[in-house]
Amino acid sequence: MAVSITEPLCLPCVYHEAFKVELQVKRPLMPVQLSPEQVGLEMLCLCGQLDLLIRAQMQQFQEQLGQGCSPEESDTFQAQGSEILDQMLQCLEHLPKPMPQLEDYLDMVGLSVMFPRVEVFLIQGSPLDMLERPPMDEYFFHVAKLNQLLVLSQQLEEDIRHLGSHKYIAHQLSVIYQVVSSFRGIQAFSDIKKDIEANFKQMKQCLVVEEDSRHEPQLAAHYINWILEITQKLTSMVLSLPEELTDDLHQAVTFVSQFLS
Repeated sequence: MAVSITEPLCLPCVYHEAFKVELQVKRPLMPVQLSPEQVGLEMLCLCGQLDLLIRAQMQQFQEQLGQGCSPEESDTFQAQGSEILDQMLQCLEHLPKPMPQLEDYLDMVGLSVMFPRVEVFLIQGSPLDMLERPPMDEYFFHVAKLNQLLVLSQQLEEDIRHLGSHKYIAHQLSVIYQVVSSFRGIQAFSDIKKDIEANFKQMKQCLVVEEDSRHEPQLAAHYINWILEITQKLTSMVLSLPEELTDDLHQAVTFVSQFLS
């Protein structure tokens, strides 16, 4: 069967490099101009990300040494580290001209003191750990504990109000107890911890039902009110952030305050 051949309607133009399009995957679609204050806050976030990345790489180095292998930077570290550094340089482009060098800017605003691993990484070009733990190391751990305590308290309050079975309430309260116990030297948490210790066994005993019973475990009203009082105290404390809960947040709060004042 013969195939009919016709002339093309048009011939495409020969590609010219002048029509090359540079992709900017990591940049915003629309131009955004950041104020110096916004640059400072963004740089704080980026330094925190890079610091965590360096710490993860240092942990991997330790594991490699433990296995008798020479430490090698992972491809993930190199890719993500380069991306964060690029974002830092993009941030500095928003500052008044002449644009400062990255190391100079970190020194000027105090980020090099908060994140010494980042400063060493910029100078040496490779991740190195510190002989002494920087104060900011506690920041993420402390925020994570506060968030965990808030979420667990809110979940327990929701469950005890609406669930038909209180079978797992004792377990949820014991998890909250463990988180509360991880905070040291905070009187309000110490009082709640003692309160749980004094009433936990009796409360848990109320949830025991016979194996062939058709009834779901239910707490007595006074235990429900007692647990609600605990969860509401904890929620209120975390949301209000009294001074005794902000010691490990002081450095970050002080930095942010200079850009918000």
